[in-house]
Amino acid sequence: MIRNQWTIKTPVSCKGIGLHTGVDSTITFKPAPENYGIRFLRTDINNCPEIKVDIDHVVDISRGTTIEEQGVRIHTVEHALAAVSGLRIDNVLIELSSKEPPVMDGSAKDFVECLTKSGLVEQTAPRKVLNITHVVNYSDSDKEIDIHVIPSNRFRVTFMVEYPLPALGTQYEAIYNMEEDFAKEVAPARTFCFLSEIEMLKEQGLIKGGTLDNALVIVDKKIAENDVEHLRELFNIEENLISGANGILNGKVLRFKNEPVRHKTLDLIGDLALLGVPIQGHVTAARSGHASNVEFVKMIKETYKKEIEALRS
Repeated sequence: MIRNQWTIKTPVSCKGIGLHTGVDSTITFKPAPENYGIRFLRTDINNCPEIKVDIDHVVDISRGTTIEEQGVRIHTVEHALAAVSGLRIDNVLIELSSKEPPVMDGSAKDFVECLTKSGLVEQTAPRKVLNITHVVNYSDSDKEIDIHVIPSNRFRVTFMVEYPLPALGTQYEAIYNMEEDFAKEVAPARTFCFLSEIEMLKEQGLIKGGTLDNALVIVDKKIAENDVEHLRELFNIEENLISGANGILNGKVLRFKNEPVRHKTLDLIGDLALLGVPIQGHVTAARSGHASNVEFVKMIKETYKKEIEALRS
């Protein structure tokens, strides 16, 4: 069955701060014509070019995916892209008032609700989809990372992670019907990091907008009494800090028992959108992150170069 392209009905916006840059940001999703694809536009820059979603535009994968075209950079695009891709929207302009989309609550839930509120509009042109006909494999034996895509009758994602921590352990998630399951099973999953990483990430100039309201912090070390005040300053909070019986800082309640792997699935869906065309295939991933996701998408693009060029022509 041939499916037509879709866009949104009316412009819709969300406001917040960027996770890594800490800047105030408004993201506005706007309807776009057939065969337009997904593009970003920074409204804080005069005569800013529209930045096409393309794996070749990725310039940084430090705890997020950053793209750049003609010297204009946009940080942490994966959650917005996941929301658009997960809802199977083909054509949309994503305007930003600054260099990073707002992190919202650390998930894609607010973006999905925003796009759904706008309403989805079916267009007349048929959807251009890359049909996976043979397997593409990515492996990093040193990090025990594996990502594969195999033929399937629809876009599916299966993900597995394993950590030597009670709060995580081995987790698994499978999304077999993206249109039915993404909004409720994947989009609400929040970003997470480990307590032992906080200092390093801060020193790298990252998570400037990170708080306990937009990220899960997994306790992977004992919190010493002399660390408490320092951590409160890092998070800019006045409340006490506790390890939490569930292994999450301050005992924040998980939305899903396997919320971390669901968020990894969310990130993967967003990174896969950088291919520039939707795929029909089953992607399976083990222990992957943004760096490996990007390399995997590059492999798909190289393997199916002629097919992708034909779809874009």
